[in-house]
Amino acid sequence: MSAESQPGRAAPTSVESPPPTGVHAARARLRAALRGGGQLVGTFVKLPGADVIALAARSGLDFVVIDLEHSGLDERTATDQLRLAALAGLPALVRVPAVDPGQVNRLLEAGAAGVQLSTVRRRADVEALRAASRYAPHGRRSISLAHPSAGYGVDGLDRYLAAEAEHPPVLVAQIETATTDDPLPALLTGVDVGFVGTTDLAVSLGLSTTDDQGPLLRRTCDVADAARVTGTALGGWVADRSAAALDRCGLTDARYLVVGSDLHLLGTGLRRLATPARPA
Repeated sequence: MSAESQPGRAAPTSVESPPPTGVHAARARLRAALRGGGQLVGTFVKLPGADVIALAARSGLDFVVIDLEHSGLDERTATDQLRLAALAGLPALVRVPAVDPGQVNRLLEAGAAGVQLSTVRRRADVEALRAASRYAPHGRRSISLAHPSAGYGVDGLDRYLAAEAEHPPVLVAQIETATTDDPLPALLTGVDVGFVGTTDLAVSLGLSTTDDQGPLLRRTCDVADAARVTGTALGGWVADRSAAALDRCGLTDARYLVVGSDLHLLGTGLRRLATPARPA
């Protein structure tokens, strides 16, 4: 006898998942924007301290990427910045040069909305990133509730695991070499963004800034095609957000755009300040 037909027993009602909060809400917003066809704009964070995160949060940027590959930042500083970004409602990812499962776990526990992995050449790189960022049965991430992403356990293990399963970390695979060991579609399957590291890619292609950018555009097009096939968003780095810069790198249609960095923006402002004013 079904519950519906049992006398005196209320029929079961559908139970909806509670709306995501905290880092899970940030991941949901990022994915909704990526799938919605818009263009998310962020920048790399390479400077320590709270001010750069506070400024980014007030600027209207969609996200930041705290850079543990090309900066002097250490993990302690990055986790402090992640916690501040979370409090400010600013989605913050972390770029890492390689998958260290323990480090990835600590960064996610501190509040990272996702992880951007550099120089992805093999499917094994992506599998390692997925395994390090997800709990069983989808990965091998070790679990604890004693951290801000889990609300320090206030909501319990079951609700935290359900939120992680529904809103797992945003994963970004950075493609920045002329060739890869495995086909591009294999590298982008199972990640959210296929990211073109345009500077490293240009160097890998043997290009200088004055060379014909045709090879760079063709390689970016290869990544865009693989992203389209796998249902992944296209992303990339540009020095500025002008139409000319996007066109030069083949990133006009990119949905995840990292523009410059805090250091780059600071340098640009300082050089402008040092430029003698023209006579009126």
